Amino acid sequence: MNILFICGSAEPGKDGVGDYTRRLCGELIKLGHEAHILSLCDHQIPFFTLDYKEIEGTKVLANRIPQATSKKRRRIWSQNVLNDFEPDWISLQFVPYSFNPKGLPFWLPSFLKKLKGNHKWHIMFHELWLGIDKESSFRHKCIGKLQQLIVNKTVHNTKPQLINTQNKLYQFFLQSHEIAADILPICGNIPLTAIKDEAKKFTQFVLFGTIHPGAPFNDFIEDLESIKSKLNKPIKFIFVGNNGSELSKYINVLESNIIHYEVLGIQTESIISQILINSDYGISTTPYFQTEKSGVYAAYREHQLNTICVSRNWTPTKGQYEIPQIIKYEKNNLNIAQMDIEVYDLQFMAAQFINSLYKI
Repeated sequence: MNILFICGSAEPGKDGVGDYTRRLCGELIKLGHEAHILSLCDHQIPFFTLDYKEIEGTKVLANRIPQATSKKRRRIWSQNVLNDFEPDWISLQFVPYSFNPKGLPFWLPSFLKKLKGNHKWHIMFHELWLGIDKESSFRHKCIGKLQQLIVNKTVHNTKPQLINTQNKLYQFFLQSHEIAADILPICGNIPLTAIKDEAKKFTQFVLFGTIHPGAPFNDFIEDLESIKSKLNKPIKFIFVGNNGSELSKYINVLESNIIHYEVLGIQTESIISQILINSDYGISTTPYFQTEKSGVYAAYREHQLNTICVSRNWTPTKGQYEIPQIIKYEKNNLNIAQMDIEVYDLQFMAAQFINSLYKI
């Protein structure tokens, strides 16, 4: 089966959905399929590029079109890719901000409709639209209304025979627009390559990737301090990856409470895998009801880490539910009991995805 994945950008390490797509392509190739990437709005290249990158031992081809390309030239290049590859399926990896910096790719539905071939369409909704939370601003709600129009037009123009998203909340909101989507849990972008070191001196908490603003980290540390006697070992925090501007606030909190920590910054995948496998808990600052769309959470899950969500308030306007694999932090009610982690790794996801295509 020939499958062409369309995403916004494919620069390794610079785009989470691009990295996810590359890993999925690599696994599908190992299963005997042909899988290529077409990135329509690539930020990192000045001209059209055929980019072969090796991912976990498999070379994956990405056809990369620069963001600054004219609409006419983008359509010509894209159609040439389709003519050469002749895909059985085109899989659109949808994130509105991947195709327009303001999150309003009005051009996308008509562009996709004009692509000619004998392919079937699949859409993976990694993100939907703004304004689905009670805390959202009036401006975000207005942008969200326009994004809903783009989503509906994209579905109408492509007439996909399979639609996926990675969490029940997005599934619920899509259903409210009469768009039926099946759940396809995402894999992380950090392959599990490490072996757990059992001789640990600390109860280790890891915070991987971007720290989102507004999380009640100070309250969390106060509550953690109040139960530390139950942990039997001293507490230690590890920060790895590009944590962003919030990192300094977290360090100040830890120092004021005299808690051990290390800031490791950008590291290789193998080192990150070792840090994750050696940790006891992973901290997520993505809002609770959005955690399942997070590549960081997927990496925690694949490394069988208990995930604690410490985030700002983000309350869906409807469709709330409990996520069994995630500990939701609430002030004065910290529960960090270990739980059994159900692993959805790359192999599981690829098998579920390809089996779904075969059923159609």
